Amino acid sequence: MKEKEFMSRLKELYLPPTDEFVIVNVPALRYAVIDGKGGPGGKAHAHAIKWLFAAVYPIKRIARERMGKSFVEAPLEGLWWADDVEDFISGKKDKLKWRMMIVLPDWVCGAHEFKKAVATAAKELGDAPGNLRLERYKEGKSVQFMHVGPPGDARPTLQRLHKNFLPEHGLAPNGFHHEVYLNDPGRVAPEKLKTVFRQPVRRVPRG
Repeated sequence: MKEKEFMSRLKELYLPPTDEFVIVNVPALRYAVIDGKGGPGGKAHAHAIKWLFAAVYPIKRIARERMGKSFVEAPLEGLWWADDVEDFISGKKDKLKWRMMIVLPDWVCGAHEFKKAVATAAKELGDAPGNLRLERYKEGKSVQFMHVGPPGDARPTLQRLHKNFLPEHGLAPNGFHHEVYLNDPGRVAPEKLKTVFRQPVRRVPRG
């Protein structure tokens, strides 16, 4: 995906309406990713986030130099699931699994650039997590919405998505629950946090 097309797609994918469901087609994008398990804010989760930002910082610097004022920093994202869907629905933190990730444009980051960036981060943080890697991920047809406030407060809207919107439109989940964190909870008041919630879907034949 070329530079202008990439930036146009980011606006569509990362700025949906607030608490209104929209259907988008998410293309294959390249991410820096780290897998783990446990609840948000735990030691493993915090360590993964720290490493991700450290690893992509040199790459972001290159993109910023190339794009100047038009540079938009990609946010932290997370896929969440559990082996037993009931554990995920009930929010049992010890049963949760996750993949933290940050999207990286092809036109500024390849395998060689990523390897160099990880080596730079390792000088400060020590050995890199064994599952830190570049990975291409395609979600395809998805339903998403923007939530303003603490992410945990979006549960009623998520229930409405799964129990009402998807069945009414002949759709069913087709991938991991996806969250995009548009700002830093350490710097922004809880009531002003913005999170994109995304659910990949598939068409269900009507009987």
